[in-house]
Amino acid sequence: MAKVTELVAGLAAPIAAEQGCTLWDVEYVKEAGTWFLRVYIDKEGGVSIDDCEAVSRPLSDTLDEADPIEGSYTLEVSSAGLDRALKKPEHFARFMGSEVEVRLYRAREGRKEFVGALQGYEGGNVTLDTPEGSVTFEKKDVAQVRLYVRF
Repeated sequence: MAKVTELVAGLAAPIAAEQGCTLWDVEYVKEAGTWFLRVYIDKEGGVSIDDCEAVSRPLSDTLDEADPIEGSYTLEVSSAGLDRALKKPEHFARFMGSEVEVRLYRAREGRKEFVGALQGYEGGNVTLDTPEGSVTFEKKDVAQVRLYVRF
């Protein structure tokens, strides 16, 4: 049986495409006793609240009809954001050379966060070009990789 996120992604991707957007990611998480189904979309030039609404309404109807999730949940459709998490190989490929932040489960050299230009992604291992030089992090050590936004 496919995971909830995979089922929802299959339903959401064509709806997002009809609205001129792409599906970035789907999360199904429990927070404070409530289940949340979060659908992240992306669009050249940025995602507006109108884009989120244009995807949310038909997606909600489609989810009601397909009923892939037992029990109640809250549907949220939003932009992937400027500091979006990179999770899939295609995410890493798209942002190769961009500045990212790697967060580790355990400290390495006294730090859990490293910022640098994304230079490689292979089998879940992430390579950054940092001021200290090239650094590779093994998949098992990486908690999260996000685009890094300087203000």
